[in-house]
Parts: sequence; C-alpha cells; structure tokens
Amino acid sequence: MTEDFKTLAIALGLGLLVGLQRERAESPIAGFRTFPMLTVFGTVCAWLSMVHGGWILAGGFVALGIAILTGNLLRARQGEVDSGLTTEAAMLVMFSVGAYLPGGHRSVALVIAAATAVLLHLKPQLHAFARRIGERDFRAVMQFVVIALVILPVLPDENFGPFDAFNPRRVWWMVVLITGISLGGYLAHKSLGTRAGTMAGGILGGLISSTATSVTHSRMVRGKPDAAPLAATIILIASAVSFARLMLLVAAADRGNVWAYLPAMCVLLLVLGVFAAVQWMRQRSGVEGVLPAPSNPTELRSALVFTVLYGVVLFAVAAARHGYGKDGLMVVAGLSGLTDMDAITLSMAQLSRDGAVSAGEALRAILCAAGSNFLFKTLVVGLAGGRSVLVRVLPAFLTGWLISMIWVVWG
Repeated sequence: MTEDFKTLAIALGLGLLVGLQRERAESPIAGFRTFPMLTVFGTVCAWLSMVHGGWILAGGFVALGIAILTGNLLRARQGEVDSGLTTEAAMLVMFSVGAYLPGGHRSVALVIAAATAVLLHLKPQLHAFARRIGERDFRAVMQFVVIALVILPVLPDENFGPFDAFNPRRVWWMVVLITGISLGGYLAHKSLGTRAGTMAGGILGGLISSTATSVTHSRMVRGKPDAAPLAATIILIASAVSFARLMLLVAAADRGNVWAYLPAMCVLLLVLGVFAAVQWMRQRSGVEGVLPAPSNPTELRSALVFTVLYGVVLFAVAAARHGYGKDGLMVVAGLSGLTDMDAITLSMAQLSRDGAVSAGEALRAILCAAGSNFLFKTLVVGLAGGRSVLVRVLPAFLTGWLISMIWVVWG
C-alpha cells in the first residue's frame, strides 16, 4: 500500500507540474486540474491492466483520444479554433507517464514529465531559435543526424590493420563525439549572433577549437593594438575551456580511469582561468567582441578528414609503442598536438580503456601534446597578431607548457 500511495503521489505531482504550466499559458483544453487527473488515470489504468489485461490500458488511450476530440469539436462549434496540438500531445504524454509509473523506473517518468514542462514553457524561446536557424544551419543538424544515426550503426565493431589499431565503429564514434561538441558551439554561436560578450566568445572558441580561435582573433587585431586586450582575453578563455573539452572527451572514451586524468587537466584549466581573469580585469574597454563565424562542423568532408587524422594517429601511436616504447609515444604525441589535441587525446584514452597503456602513460602523452600545442599557439599568436597580443598571452602559455612538461617528466 505504501508503494502504491507513493506512485499515486508522484503521478499527481507530475500532473500538477505540467498542469500548472498549461494553466499559466491559459490553455482552453486542459490545465491545473485536468493534467493531474489524467496522469492518475493512466496509473490506475496500468494497475487494472496488470490484473484484467492490457485491453484496459488501450481503452484508456482510446477514451482520452475521444475526450480530446470531443472537446475540440465543441470548441470549434463555438468558433474557438486553435490549429496547434501542443496541449493534446502533452495530455497523451502525461497519460503515458502515469501508465509507466507502476511498472517502470520512477526516475525516467520524472525526466519525461520535467522535459515536457520545460518544452511547453520554452515555446517563445524555441520558436525564436528556430527562426534564427537558417537553411545552412539546419543542414548542419541533418548532417549530424547522418553521421550519428545512419553511418555509425552500420559500421563493423572489429579491429583491422597493423597492430589491430583501427576499429571503424570506435573511430566513427569519436567523430560523432567531436562533431557533436562542435555542433553545440556552432549553434550557440548562431543563437548569440555575430556579436557576443567576451566570456561567450572565449567559451565558444574553446568548445570549437582554441587553436583556431587563437589564429582568428590574432589576425583580427593585426595592426590594431587597441583591440589586443580583448583578443588576448578571448584567446586565454578559449585555451582554458579547451581543457574542459578534453575532460569531456576523456570521460566519454575512458570513463573507468577518468579520475587519473582530472588532477592535471583541472590544474591547467585553473591556471589558465586565473590568467584569463587577470587579463579580463586589466581590460578597461571593449566588453563585447566579434565572434568569427565558424565553419559547419558536421560537413562530411570535415568528418572524413578527422577520421583519416584520427586513424593515422592511432596507427602512429601503435607503431611507436610497439617499436620504440614510451619515447616513441611521446614523439607522436608531441607532433600530433601541434595543431589538434582531440585526436591524440581520444586515441590515448581508447588505448588506456583497452589496457594497452596505463592511464598514467596516456595522461603523459596527452600533456606532451598539450605542451606542443601551447608552443604552436604562441608562435601563431606572435606571427598573426604581433607583439601587442603576444605579450599578454605569453606568460599563460609558458606557464601551461611548464606545468605540462613537469607532469610529463615527474607526474
């Protein structure tokens, strides 16, 4: 009895949550009282179906459909026409949530109901976002669907090539991960527009590519020393956020050993964050920055380029580990980290997950790549942006390089 009353209480509470939102939206179909009743109705139908058969639950769905249809017909006769079906869809969802509760996981029901309430509440924001997304951006989303839901499931989950280093499905899963994170930054960029705050510019730059952000903003201030503080702030924020991005990649690729990676990456994130904060406080004007328009991260060409790069890194790491041991591994890591940290991070995390290398060895290789990436970005900023930007980012980059190298040698 106690469990039954808990189930009824949860059904009632979830119905009240969605009903409150519909009441505030002044829905003429269902509101604060109707939603909790139909959610409880779903729970009772599920209980009865356990004893008398599933036809009762099916009958509940039919009865709800008839009630919705009757209500809409009566409103139409009175001249009240509403072309939307949002409330009707929410009613069906909440009846299903109530029916799911007796035999399912309560946490799943809570998530579904909460997501329904949030989607209903965010109608203006979602419509505004849809209007801002153009054809090119929608194509990016559809291309990600092809990458994640069409190509990935059909790839074989077997090892091929020298040293059995290439697994098509695992490699493509990393492509899905990278393009997914980049797509999030791309859509956020589109949502914010071409102008956004300095903080947003740095965060989005770190999510998309801190190296590309360094190049782009350095070029933008070439010959414009007054804009150097702003560019340096965005570059430092992006470089700090890039380590949060690497932590996400490691957590996805080597979840079992994630705690072995976090201390070093958190230290680098914190140190770069401190430098970025100091630069932020020194910046007296120009609180807004221009975000460079990123390229579509889900283009199949970009995905295939990353696949080839990732595959080459996998083979190079496997060959170096087989022929030269740890020294060869560090050489490969240093070279691959010059322009891109994703491939070496994912390959080392994958090797650690498979037991081919220890988590400590994988971390040292990733930090070796981070060190070379710091040096590369220092060179790029100096050449593209000149002294005005370089003097503002050099202390942070040299400190990051020094921490990385100390960890590689003594970590």
